[in-house]
Amino acid sequence: MPQTLQTVHLQAAPLTAEAFAPFGVVLEALEDGTPFTAEEAALDVSAGTPRFYIMQLRDKTPAFTRITRHLRTTQTLMSVGGSPWIIAVAPAGDLTPGAEPRYEDVRAFVVPGDVAITLAKGTWHSGPYFEPKTLAFVNVELADTNVTDHHSYLLSDELGLRVVIDVP
Repeated sequence: MPQTLQTVHLQAAPLTAEAFAPFGVVLEALEDGTPFTAEEAALDVSAGTPRFYIMQLRDKTPAFTRITRHLRTTQTLMSVGGSPWIIAVAPAGDLTPGAEPRYEDVRAFVVPGDVAITLAKGTWHSGPYFEPKTLAFVNVELADTNVTDHHSYLLSDELGLRVVIDVP
């Protein structure tokens, strides 16, 4: 018998470097010739073969029952074409495989279309979500991230929750 899920609402906030700091870094456009920054140094794909690709996503309305993380790599995401998008995140917390996120710590952000984010290793995340029917994203992670380093927590099974992100 299917479980009836409780729908909870999460308000998306505008993305700022300060608000996003517990989850990773925000990368904004820099003038050519700008020296290397600490935000750029947050990228860590040293545990395997880096993968830089453009992924095409479809029908990603802002609601979820699963949150995922990667323990071996950071992940950098940026929309292609300048469209804003949404991501839900929670701090990495305990980095032991099998550890669980704290639902109370989940936050959502509206990411402007002209910036990228790098998720810290272990940061729980769900998304990207967006309004258009399809949207492409630059994605930097490891070649085998989605095969060997994809740790998910089912809010639906564990807490009976479905999260809907409200966008301002």
